[in-house]
Amino acid sequence: MNAADAGALADTVTARTVEVDGAQISALCSYVEQPRAVIVALHGGATTSRYFDLDGHPELSLLRTAAALGYTVLAIDRPGYADSFEYQERFDDPANRVDAAYGAVNALLEGHSRGAGVFLLAHSAGCDLGLRMAADPRGASLLGVELAGTGTRKQREALEIIKQMRTTRNRGAIRDLLWHPEDTYPPEVRGGRSLTCITPRYEAVVAAEWPKDFMHLAPDVCIPVRFTYAEHEKVWETDDALRSEIEEMFVESPRFVEHRQAGSGHNMSVGFAASEYHRGVVAFVEECAAGE
Repeated sequence: MNAADAGALADTVTARTVEVDGAQISALCSYVEQPRAVIVALHGGATTSRYFDLDGHPELSLLRTAAALGYTVLAIDRPGYADSFEYQERFDDPANRVDAAYGAVNALLEGHSRGAGVFLLAHSAGCDLGLRMAADPRGASLLGVELAGTGTRKQREALEIIKQMRTTRNRGAIRDLLWHPEDTYPPEVRGGRSLTCITPRYEAVVAAEWPKDFMHLAPDVCIPVRFTYAEHEKVWETDDALRSEIEEMFVESPRFVEHRQAGSGHNMSVGFAASEYHRGVVAFVEECAAGE
């Protein structure tokens, strides 16, 4: 990216906090005056909306890249994170998380155009909220949903490491899984440096129940789905048979698109392949907006 392109991506992101049913929900936003559509981004576990706008790397930012392409982006701190951490107990109930997220989207878009509509992008543990929002009756009005960095069965090595972590509390090994290979990420974020935060307690339940919840929620999704897995994914199984099983779960979705992100590890939006990944998501949103 040259200096002119980098400059075009700068100074487009604002931090906002809105009140939803008495709880403060924070977000990073990039508004476009007449957007083609709106992308709502949901971060994974142990991080915040900053995941989609990495400091010092505007070329890797979803918010800046999509805004330059004509899309408003709302990267919400999921309920129970950041400004809403003190309200985390109320978000033990998944329905409350869904209501809070939809409420935050409506509040953040008050007075702003939605263009063709709203599209969800969810990463890793954020796919729990993204899939719940898509499966909710309100999800029928969404343009579509991107599910990235997730699956229904963990790799054997990942299962062993998670089992050991529960005994030893040593998180080093699982960080290696999430941030592999190191050379696909900027040095300052490897291992989650500069991005990690305290997680709400419900995340432990999400992690334990996720594969079952995925299979339960997928059949209720009636909007287009894009399922992205990383070339170097080390947490989730990505073999052909399992990916076919995942596609078959979305029986009501009018369109299911599978994408393999080359040159990326699990954390696609902060690696060197992030710009390519984000542009691919935007292209899919454009197709959904056009009714393709």
